[in-house]
Amino acid sequence: MPHSHHKRDKVGRGPTENGQPEPQPAEASSNPASPSSGPDDGAAANHDGVHDGYGDHNGNHERRRSGRVTYRPTATEMLTVHARTEDERLLSPRHRPAFLDSDPWRSLRILAEFVEGFDALAAVGKAVTIFGSARTPESDPYYAKARELAGNLAREGFAVITGGGPGIMEAANRGCHEAGGLSIGCNIELPHEQSVNQWVDLGVEFRYFFARKTMFVKYADGFAIFPGGFGTLDELFESLTLIQTGKIRHFPVVLVGTEYWAGLLDWMRREAITRGVIAPEDLDLLVCTDDMEEACKRLTAGSTRRAAEAAKADKVAEKTAGPR
Repeated sequence: MPHSHHKRDKVGRGPTENGQPEPQPAEASSNPASPSSGPDDGAAANHDGVHDGYGDHNGNHERRRSGRVTYRPTATEMLTVHARTEDERLLSPRHRPAFLDSDPWRSLRILAEFVEGFDALAAVGKAVTIFGSARTPESDPYYAKARELAGNLAREGFAVITGGGPGIMEAANRGCHEAGGLSIGCNIELPHEQSVNQWVDLGVEFRYFFARKTMFVKYADGFAIFPGGFGTLDELFESLTLIQTGKIRHFPVVLVGTEYWAGLLDWMRREAITRGVIAPEDLDLLVCTDDMEEACKRLTAGSTRRAAEAAKADKVAEKTAGPR
């Protein structure tokens, strides 16, 4: 007797019109391999009672199992944009492939920035990073001071690293370049398209602030901090945090501009030290001056101490390793 066509329940059997389960034909129970137990009857249930097949010809698809996961075919359509081959996805034209905005692809871009930065700056040698406002005009006295300090550092054999932009950065790159030193700019991609200033000899472009700041620290023997805004303050306190926590040692930080920085230093003494959130000796991690010769001496002395410490560490490593 032919089967009646009714909707099937979740385990592949449909109710009869009176609401009772549809009886199985005798041949199906006696001979599981008979034609009546074929595709039109839905897939056979597994031990969990979930059907692993594709359902009947009316489109009543059952759930499929993949290990511990069960799903309906419609679920895969919701989880993927379109079931295409990888070659088709690669070759199909798009305005901007979606994967370019994905986190995995972004992580590769971040890695590429570190690799390119390390490769470009690995042979720089002694260097000092100079920070300050991009808004400082050439007529400002601090522009002249940054230019002077960078020139002094270049004559001492130091490269100068800046953010590569205008203002104090331009002044420092200019002073270094004019004195015959290696002038480096680590520029950041910004919405207003900050361009590298004309005095940069070696420029590296970055998308990410944290990758750029790593280059400032890794390849510098000290920081000179000129008057600046949020970006300058960020770089100042990051350097102090690295020193305070022992991530870097013998790393001089020189604030240029006693008048500009006086309010911040007073606040730190009055509030931060009084409340115990920093120790009084933490302020010894930096020095404030208006004398560019003094600033140059303090910054170059840091390189000497770091070189001596590195040589000592190498000797200890050699003794530990023993003869080969």
